[in-house]
Amino acid sequence: MKSRLSGNEAVAYALQQLNPDVMGAFPITPSTEIPEYFAQYVADGQVNTEFVTVESEHSSMSVCIAAQAAGARSVCATSSCGLALMYELLYVAASCRLPITLACVNRALTGPININNDHSDSMGARDSGWIQIYAENNQEAYDNIIMAMPIGETPGVRLPVMSCMDGFITSHAVENIELLDSDVVQGFIGEYQPENYLLKKENPLAVGPYDVSAYYMEHKVMQAEAMKAAKNRILEVAADFEKISGRRYGLLEEYRMEDAELALVLIGSTAGTAKAAVDQLRAKGEKAGLVKIRVFRPFPGQELAKVLAGTKAVAIMDKSEGLAGGGGPLFAETRSALYDLPERPYLISIVYGLGGRDVKTDDIETVFSRLAHISSSSQIGPVYTHMGQRSKEETV
Repeated sequence: MKSRLSGNEAVAYALQQLNPDVMGAFPITPSTEIPEYFAQYVADGQVNTEFVTVESEHSSMSVCIAAQAAGARSVCATSSCGLALMYELLYVAASCRLPITLACVNRALTGPININNDHSDSMGARDSGWIQIYAENNQEAYDNIIMAMPIGETPGVRLPVMSCMDGFITSHAVENIELLDSDVVQGFIGEYQPENYLLKKENPLAVGPYDVSAYYMEHKVMQAEAMKAAKNRILEVAADFEKISGRRYGLLEEYRMEDAELALVLIGSTAGTAKAAVDQLRAKGEKAGLVKIRVFRPFPGQELAKVLAGTKAVAIMDKSEGLAGGGGPLFAETRSALYDLPERPYLISIVYGLGGRDVKTDDIETVFSRLAHISSSSQIGPVYTHMGQRSKEETV
């Protein structure tokens, strides 16, 4: 079925088709519309969901943890400081191996206060134990939410899933989108069959007990193994999803990388702008390409290294400031992934788009121009730079 929806509408509609048991709801811009739309589905009797309105995002995640531990599918949505307020409980959900689905509408973290898009919120939670999947556009936002449940609920994984999309750019922009029939979605996710849960009287258990030193490390190793197992499960679910939708997804997306010598690595909606710039450069004979990271946790290090092995110079573009003095989080991950290559491309870190600062095709072409200079001269210059800020100094 073809429709025209904003990203928030698409995610809310996907949640309606999933018909979760419980939703913990608290508003924060720009994710507020998701529980608003979903509340209307509840009021109209289109879902059987227990819609729990709470006093904070911390409580929203608490509701989801309690419900999922009791054996119910639970979902929520948040952004920015709302995700930060959940911070303690993100770790609880992951360590308790509760496959909650969270729609994260990416927005800059305070401070200073800013309601526009960057990835500082979800990147701040990147090591909390959640699977993280990012959308480029509304279609991907819809598809990713549907795929989240069968990924997280797999017995060998059992991890919560954070499905991310760019605030306002994706969440509020209206695009053409193809929706699946609700019966197809229900058949795709199937019935939730948790192995152990609080309401299972045959096997009483405690959730979230105190781990003394004799047990804590083993607990964390099991989480780490589950995250490694998630990589194959994500690909399995994507293959099954292609059968019902015709849309193909991987851990990353290669765009015109077949013979690329110069490449970008980035996340989210900027990929659309960058693809247009790559097409313009290809028309001029430049061997430009793009790698869009779709799954950030687990990080596709081996896959990324394979794709970039034949390139000469690569810019890793972070929409989040790592404040580490050496680049953003995507840069750190990519640089590490390429370390074992016998011949590595030159790598630079570009931090851009913070707090909603715009990026245009001309900006992307400027990055490629610098990569071309690096490739021809072997002179990297500053490895870590910012793009788009007001400055008298050259930034890219």
